[in-house]
Parts: sequence; structure tokens; C-alpha cells
Amino acid sequence: MEFAKLLKPEAVKVLTAASSKKRLMQDIGDLVEHAYDLKADMVVEALNTRESLGPTGVGHGVALPHARLEGLEDVCGAFVVLDKPVDFSSPDRQPVDLAFALFAPVDAGVEHLKALALVSRTLRNSTICNKLRANPDAATLYAILTEEQSVQAA
Repeated sequence: MEFAKLLKPEAVKVLTAASSKKRLMQDIGDLVEHAYDLKADMVVEALNTRESLGPTGVGHGVALPHARLEGLEDVCGAFVVLDKPVDFSSPDRQPVDLAFALFAPVDAGVEHLKALALVSRTLRNSTICNKLRANPDAATLYAILTEEQSVQAA
């Protein structure tokens, strides 16, 4: 599993208006609709349903919201940096400013887990997170994610 196969450049964005977890989920839905031609309301509903099972904030300002979606053929993702962190009920109580949303087909098994592990492992790296937080340009953020992953694999 590689970030370049998981994430399109147009699915990376810096958000300036997300003022709450609810608004962040809507912004992710809009981003996914634009990047992957999925219906935003379906995406938001799936994310919120998964979130109701337990918060996907993992700590250190990072959240990994994820959901399975009908009609999706491959695992895909969207990455956002928030200029104003939002509460995500993370275990360390730190607000979230980095969120990687992951979407998988309903019948995805191991591929979904591999993608989640890749994203989790990458965003646990404080050096990578610091680089992501320091760059307000979506193209640069995409490059950081895809280049760091290929360097780790080498």
C-alpha cells in the first residue's frame, strides 16, 4: 500500500473555516465529493456513524476518521490540515489539526487495514507531522505524504 495510490492530490486541503468536528466532517465530505465523485452527504453520514462507535482522534493533534462506503471500488483517502484545531474527543484531549479520512469498499478486508496501518504509522511520526503543520500549501502537503512514505519503504 502506497500513499500515492491511496490519496489524490485534489483530496488534500488546508481548511480555514472548520470550527467544530461536525463542520470538519462536512468539509471532508465536500472534499471527497470533489476528488472522488462520491456524494458528500453519504460520506458525512458514514463518517458520523463510525464516529458514534467511538472517537477517531488518536492523540497528538491527529484524527483518523474512516468509514466503509457502498459503491466504492478501492480504498481512498483525504487529508486536511486545520488552521484552527477542533475538539475530537481524543484520548489525550488535544484538539485535532491534522485529519486523514480513509474510505474503503463495504467488502474490503485486508486492504482497508493495511491502509489504516500505513496512515497511522505515518502520522505517529512527529517529524512528518511537524512538516505537515508547517506547510500551508496543498501540493506541498501531498508531496510530504507521498515522498515520506516512499522514503520509509526504501
